[in-house]
Amino acid sequence: MTTVGIATGAGRGMGEACARRLADQVDVLLLVDRDEAGAAAVAKDLNEAGHRATAEPFALDVTDREGLARLATRVTELGTLRAVAHAAGISPTMADWRRIFEVDLVGTALLAEALRPLATEGTAHVYFASMSPLLARVEPTPEVAAILDDPLQSDFLDRIREAVGPDIENSALAYPWAKHGVHRFARKEAVRLGPVGARACSLSPGIIDTPQGRQEAAQHASMQKLIDATPLGRTGHSDEVATVVAFMLSDEASFLNGIDILVDGGVYAAVRDR
Repeated sequence: MTTVGIATGAGRGMGEACARRLADQVDVLLLVDRDEAGAAAVAKDLNEAGHRATAEPFALDVTDREGLARLATRVTELGTLRAVAHAAGISPTMADWRRIFEVDLVGTALLAEALRPLATEGTAHVYFASMSPLLARVEPTPEVAAILDDPLQSDFLDRIREAVGPDIENSALAYPWAKHGVHRFARKEAVRLGPVGARACSLSPGIIDTPQGRQEAAQHASMQKLIDATPLGRTGHSDEVATVVAFMLSDEASFLNGIDILVDGGVYAAVRDR
């Protein structure tokens, strides 16, 4: 049996770090990224390094249904889906509120929808969320939660805007709401996949030293305050996150399901009761 892994956002940052970890856990690894050249460069490097997996770049925007269908077809051509590290996403300074929801929450749901028929015993998914919903204390009403739990509705964006209110148009607020939706989605996907022996979890990074993280820090002074409050006294590294992802996707984590793992150096523990 040829095992297939997928790492999204694999052209740089935490997605690339996840790809490098997964390269020794599967036989074929698809490196998904909008940046085809970035994914191709990582694939070339992995293949030259002699890892177990054959790495293959796959140009894709995770909001593209047709592209996701092609991804699912490619997995089927190659073998059996074993591991999915979904790190692709955007942060508050990168887009407006609609695009943040489209990529971070709707894109997660679209990817899961496309790959769900391929799940089998031992398949595992990890969807990247964030510590931001915890810090922002996002607590939806039952009505708002019901909308968040159905992100593939054609009028989802209009419904969530009406339910939460105009403040959601602030990208800094849209981001924690979208990532809270990912937390909820992972729990529900775990229930959907469980009967075939497959798993789904989410992972919430803290402040990680990536190009995207540095861009956010340059525009939000509050991030330095969080770094200063982190018990470990520093930002995290992409590989530290990827190591946790690799464990979550491994057979050693075979009973880990439907939960979010917080990888934040302890900052939430330090500030949660303030």
